[in-house]
Amino acid sequence: MINNEALRCLLCKKPKCALQGCPVHTPIPECMLLYREGKLEEAGELLFRNNPLTAVTSLVCDWQQFCYGHCVLNVKKMPVRWYEIEQEISGEYLFRHKLERRTRELSGKRIALVGAGPVGLSAAVWLYEAGADVTLYDANPRMGGVLRYGIPAFRLDKKYCDAFEKMFEAAGIVFHGGVEVGRDIQLAALSAEYDAVLLGAGAEKPATLRIPGDEKAVQALPFLKDPSAFSLGKKVIVIGGGNVAMDACRTAVRQGCETWVYYRKTFENMPANPMEVEEAKADGVQFRVFQAPVEVKEGGVVFRDCENVVPEDGGRVVTRIIEGTDHFVECDTLLTAISETPDFHMFKDMPALMNEWGWPDVEEGGRVKGLSNVWVAGDFILGPKTVVEAVASAREAVTAILAAL
Repeated sequence: MINNEALRCLLCKKPKCALQGCPVHTPIPECMLLYREGKLEEAGELLFRNNPLTAVTSLVCDWQQFCYGHCVLNVKKMPVRWYEIEQEISGEYLFRHKLERRTRELSGKRIALVGAGPVGLSAAVWLYEAGADVTLYDANPRMGGVLRYGIPAFRLDKKYCDAFEKMFEAAGIVFHGGVEVGRDIQLAALSAEYDAVLLGAGAEKPATLRIPGDEKAVQALPFLKDPSAFSLGKKVIVIGGGNVAMDACRTAVRQGCETWVYYRKTFENMPANPMEVEEAKADGVQFRVFQAPVEVKEGGVVFRDCENVVPEDGGRVVTRIIEGTDHFVECDTLLTAISETPDFHMFKDMPALMNEWGWPDVEEGGRVKGLSNVWVAGDFILGPKTVVEAVASAREAVTAILAAL
């Protein structure tokens, strides 16, 4: 039965949802038309070729920010729920798809992909289809990166990662799990062995609170990787307002904990997907805003009140900590999810390749300056962004690799 949302789509000739809203420019009107005509296989192929992770992004995307938020029917406050149709099409397509060589552009070329998360998975598909022999390396034992080891199963079933493992094995794409580049194998060795190397590991180096006692806190990323390894106690406080914080608090509440999120600004300032925040509330997570931690003690955290201040010149609103408002809040476990950065340890012997901020110095397309055949993508350029933005970055790098080789 056809989803009636497809019948509401205006099939815009210049679709804002695709051209302005979607980082990978999903051809939404074309796919809508194919869906209306019952051509689900053709629609699935079109979606997969544009974005190999379409079955995943249709589940975890921030639709309000991207396609849904740019639908022209927002004028009537009735945007089309394209993501529902995308999931219907691409979810089925992924599990029966087999990779094929589409061109011979990279025939005979050997390419190494470091990181088997969103960048590595999508780049592997495009490079394989272009004729390359592809090898994936990842520090984790299995493919998926953040899709398997970061996003909780209640948001993203691991069957999608399993599907890529089966697909890649059938295609002959080699995967080396449990291999950390920079420790088990050096970047220079990969550069010498392969025609091209694409670094696309995720931002997995968590920031610390930098307050007294912060060593007592539990970092959210290791917790999300294996929640069963942590005994949280009865009451949990999560510090942060991003998507990782929402995943952490929703996971904690599923372990039977009284769970609170403390955030130094207000809800409007939270970088998390607003729908994730609302779902966290529906799960029973409680929130306190305008709260900044100043010290972690045994059995709890000292917080200080905050407030937003509008400068007299009408400039950017700043959040100010209010002195003299310290108060102690009891908890059994403090989970921190304030920010993550990529771990650039693989560049430790190559300081000349880094810019003044300590990130790889890159050309357009992501090639690392000073290295003829090494590219970076995803969090290595963008920092911790969304899955679909990582895929878009991977496509830019793959385009540059195709042009170079």
